[in-house]
Amino acid sequence: MARRRRAVGVAAPHRGRASCRLAAGPALPAGRIAGFGAARRLGTTEPFDGATLFAFLRRFAVPGVEAHDEVGGVLGLTRTLRLAHGPGAVRLTWDGAALRLAYAGHPDDEDDAVVRVRRLVDADAPVDAVAARLGDDPHLADDVASSPGLRLPGATDTAEAAIQALVSQQISMAAAARCSAKLTEAYGERLVLPGVADGSETSVGWLFPRMEALAASDPATLPMPRARGRALVGLAGALASGALVLDPDASWPEQRVALLALPGIGPWTADVVGLRALGARDVLLGTDLAIRRQLEARGVGATAAWAPYRSYATVHLWRPYV
Repeated sequence: MARRRRAVGVAAPHRGRASCRLAAGPALPAGRIAGFGAARRLGTTEPFDGATLFAFLRRFAVPGVEAHDEVGGVLGLTRTLRLAHGPGAVRLTWDGAALRLAYAGHPDDEDDAVVRVRRLVDADAPVDAVAARLGDDPHLADDVASSPGLRLPGATDTAEAAIQALVSQQISMAAAARCSAKLTEAYGERLVLPGVADGSETSVGWLFPRMEALAASDPATLPMPRARGRALVGLAGALASGALVLDPDASWPEQRVALLALPGIGPWTADVVGLRALGARDVLLGTDLAIRRQLEARGVGATAAWAPYRSYATVHLWRPYV
């Protein structure tokens, strides 16, 4: 069925408990960017479940890098971006009918920023095909009916999302956000971001750390258990050197193999990277505690019938925890 277009991309809810010690790192110079331009409508396939998407993204947001707000019933997301010509930022709003985007940064980077935002919101999701496949299963039919146009909560930066996935191992989403914020304050860069035209307040003022900075860090100083710190430094080093390339347009199975070859990267972390960072559409996060509980509660024994859209099934199963 053809997709309709409107005119004009996941850490588990909870995987246990672990410490989050205060990190220490070098203070880096501040940057400044110009104000936001006019907001314009961002085209997506329809329908578009913006409310659920923003709820997920709010839970995954790194404080200081991404902020969420609601002004007059309009959901807002503001976040920084590391772009080719310098720092940038985007402001995304959803009023229940239209998705709008405003950009701040170098003009030559705007097209790239739009591409990244489209991945963040899964703008081109094959919603009709997903609904047809998942809606036919009695275990998911009610979920599909209650959330038409469900999207994968994506990412604007594959490396950043991969680091967040690793940080999220065996801790709650709130704890993961705190740890990522401490990493950012220790190894990221300050950014002066102007206010936005709709009157909402922004509380973003950091760029997520460069992979080179994280690769050079001492695992003992990172805000996480020592073994996970070593895994993070290794992952950042592989991304910084090009030994590991995460590409949303490349084969997900091959990238999964490459991720699993790295120390400290298991199936859960690799699959979260696939779903969130790369937008892979057929990832069932079967090792996630919340997903396992949902599958058991619903009496689901096999999920092959949900292919090739098991990532969307995963997000449906996550919804009760967000």
